[in-house]
Amino acid sequence: MKILFSTDSTADFSKELLDQYNIPVLPLYVEKGGAMYRDGVDITVKDIFEYVGAGNPICTTAALNIADYQDFFTKYASEYDAIIHTTISTGFSSCYQNAVIAAEDFDNVHVVNSMNLSTGIALVVLKGIEYAKEGLAPAEIADKMRAVTEKVESSFIINTLAYLAKGGRCSAVTALGANLLKLRPVIEVQDGKMQVGKKFRGAYDRCVVNYVTERLKDRDDIDQSRIFITHAHCDPALVAEVRKVVEENGSFAEILETTAGCSISSHCGPDTLGVLFVRK
Repeated sequence: MKILFSTDSTADFSKELLDQYNIPVLPLYVEKGGAMYRDGVDITVKDIFEYVGAGNPICTTAALNIADYQDFFTKYASEYDAIIHTTISTGFSSCYQNAVIAAEDFDNVHVVNSMNLSTGIALVVLKGIEYAKEGLAPAEIADKMRAVTEKVESSFIINTLAYLAKGGRCSAVTALGANLLKLRPVIEVQDGKMQVGKKFRGAYDRCVVNYVTERLKDRDDIDQSRIFITHAHCDPALVAEVRKVVEENGSFAEILETTAGCSISSHCGPDTLGVLFVRK
């Protein structure tokens, strides 16, 4: 059976993985300076960081609308026996609701709410591709993917609260205090929404290494098939150190590195880094 797995730009897939698995991506919208752009198409993370770094307000993201999904599904519905499209969590965007409405016009489109963001979405999609190789029917694959969403563990450590403060997600006073104390909060996805987890303190590189170590050390409940290291243009030396920590604290078949797209980056800022994986 010919099944197409698709997702939105919020999944933060690398180009290599998209090409390898033939996964088309719909870009979300990014508002910058009163103009609207398409995530990863006519605006990049570098553009956002330079714009905000110059003292401008943060950029915001907007969901794909129903017509966007209708056009996309129309393009592929006749070419494939089924389309399984996975969206960012309903806790962050209306993409899922809009995709579901659009899918009502097709009898071979299944929409999965990832309950996640970034490569937490990618983990769900890749599991779906594995299920398809087992020969399961599209509806069953989609159901099994929904079950996987409850096992995805997504978190990021943030270097600065400046972006969250500009976006109104924390106060300027809180951000200033955190910066003065060198506090590096961890953002976790819980029940499809972002929550603040542990706060590390000190030099950022050391905090990152400690964060990754604590996430993985002495865990026997992690699916060792793959793990993502996803970051917002971190220093390559730091990413290499994180990879070393991952290798020392697991036996993952795949350690996949990707850079965060405009959605994560516009809210969390530069140097954000996360490790994302699936529990058994």
